[in-house]
Amino acid sequence: MFISFEGLDGCGKTTQVELLEAYLETKEIEFVATREPGGTVLGEQLREIVLHGDKISPWAEVAIFAAARAELVEEVVEPALERGAIVISDRFVDSSLVYQGVARGLGIEEVLQLNLHTTKGLLPDRTFLLLVDEKLSEARVGEERDRMERESAAFRRQVEIGYRQLAEMFPERIVVLDGTQPRELIARQVRQALEDAGQL
Repeated sequence: MFISFEGLDGCGKTTQVELLEAYLETKEIEFVATREPGGTVLGEQLREIVLHGDKISPWAEVAIFAAARAELVEEVVEPALERGAIVISDRFVDSSLVYQGVARGLGIEEVLQLNLHTTKGLLPDRTFLLLVDEKLSEARVGEERDRMERESAAFRRQVEIGYRQLAEMFPERIVVLDGTQPRELIARQVRQALEDAGQL
């Protein structure tokens, strides 16, 4: 089973990944947790470029994310799924669909097609989208910011709009959660959704 967490920076997705990891450990369920971009040697190198490098054109940016994603699928995700482990990813394809497809104006369908090639058609079985507005995102991120986190409020609003679009496009896969709730409550909702779907 492949699970991803998505949302604006500061929405709490990384915390939810950690809480789900802790829960699976108590159940002695095998899992692999990873992040995007990253999770492999190449992925971490590309992460440094795309998050801490200089200005990058939109298509170059989406291609870098796709390259990191292709390596992650090849080296981490596919082997784990093949042996029956649960894979939990802090971001996956949906991030590119909204950050580059919507906010950068490249088009959801265009970015999706590129990524389906690089991931061999792999999408998460379940995606948890933690919704917060751009003002709360701005407040939670703090002072030290990467290149994406330094984007304008208008850009973050476009990302927020993009995530809502995706939730409507993929209702069978994306579970929308209120990211302003207490983190333990969100964690319980995540576990409940997985159990209700027979995925835990």
